[in-house]
Amino acid sequence: MTLDSFRPYVREMIDSIASLLEKLGVDPNSLSVASFVFAVLAGVFFYFRFLLLAGLMIFLNASSDAMDGALARHIGTADLRGDFLDHVIDRYADIFIICGIFFGGYAPWQIGVAAITGVLLTSYLGTQAQAVHVGRYYGGILGRADRLVVILVATIANFAYPLEVYWLPILGWMLLAIAITSHFTAIQRFVYIWQELSNLGKS
Repeated sequence: MTLDSFRPYVREMIDSIASLLEKLGVDPNSLSVASFVFAVLAGVFFYFRFLLLAGLMIFLNASSDAMDGALARHIGTADLRGDFLDHVIDRYADIFIICGIFFGGYAPWQIGVAAITGVLLTSYLGTQAQAVHVGRYYGGILGRADRLVVILVATIANFAYPLEVYWLPILGWMLLAIAITSHFTAIQRFVYIWQELSNLGKS
């Protein structure tokens, strides 16, 4: 996961924002719900081809999603219920955003289905590792943070250049790339978890 490697460098900034949010009385679960609302609006705006508004909602979704857990840890309220809520909302957010793109006609439904199944499988394997006592694992070539950045950049690029490149617009090619890399990431996670389970069996 490319962007996760930068977390230590932005931790101070995230902690400062978390302190500000605490002073404002913001609840971490409210941020999680807000991130879901932004994702729904992003899907709607993609469907109606309001790309700048969709891009703004993607940015707000990513920002809210990045801050809810940080705020919970900062104020000492991080718990299993909040973690569970965050993961459920993230999965629904992924569905609304990606479905909004291919329902909006930026890619054939076959590419859209491949993308959403890859994304959901990737997320499932990340948490399933914890269920089989390997520990939560979010490695691989394309994580959620990376995916949101890719979608945001492709949205802005598609707004700037709305014509097709060969037979797909930029957002269509982006969705195809997500379909391929998400399934590749799922395979990477499966292999890692399988190897860890083998090691656990030997110990």
